[in-house]
Amino acid sequence: MEIQHQDLSYEIYKRLKIKILANEFEAGSKLKQEHIAKLFGVSRMPLHRAFQMLENEMLIESVPRRGFYVTKIDPNLLIDAFECREALEGIAARRAAKTISKEQLKYLKSLFAKFINVTDINVAEYLESDQEFHNMIMKISGNQIINRLELLGNNTIRTFRGGLIRMPQETLSEHLGIIEALEKGDGDLAEKLTREHSRKSMEVFRKKNLK
Repeated sequence: MEIQHQDLSYEIYKRLKIKILANEFEAGSKLKQEHIAKLFGVSRMPLHRAFQMLENEMLIESVPRRGFYVTKIDPNLLIDAFECREALEGIAARRAAKTISKEQLKYLKSLFAKFINVTDINVAEYLESDQEFHNMIMKISGNQIINRLELLGNNTIRTFRGGLIRMPQETLSEHLGIIEALEKGDGDLAEKLTREHSRKSMEVFRKKNLK
């Protein structure tokens, strides 16, 4: 699948990020540069820059004289990430409720419209919509510091177990509820629902992995 794009590094970064978050590259596995370069039809130079961007987001790590590996996540680190995410996304949702435009609301709704009343939801597609939903709320909030800090925490969470702690059938209604609160301009409710959304996932993870 050859990439034709002015910024090859960024395009490779985006595609590799999706594959890592979808667990197509398992935690601890080595990223073989020759194989990936051939897969995307690119040289090693833009690939190396893409690896650096992924490393900055803690999705992969460089091991001297060995190469790049998909980051292994310590369960305790994941709990820390959840706690940070709950606070940061709650604040972002409150701010977004006051500034969100009709166009932005329409876009957020479109992310999940295709999953409503669908019994067999495609998890990979839902993961992309989920990721874009959370990223958009951070952008709409207008707080660049929160946006940057939350990105690291969210990547940490999604890198563990294929990117989804809970299945779409459970979280879809929560996403739609947050969108409804944003549409009403209710910052208190948007923050409350967003915090609950993150907290539920944290508790599910805690019960399964920390005994």
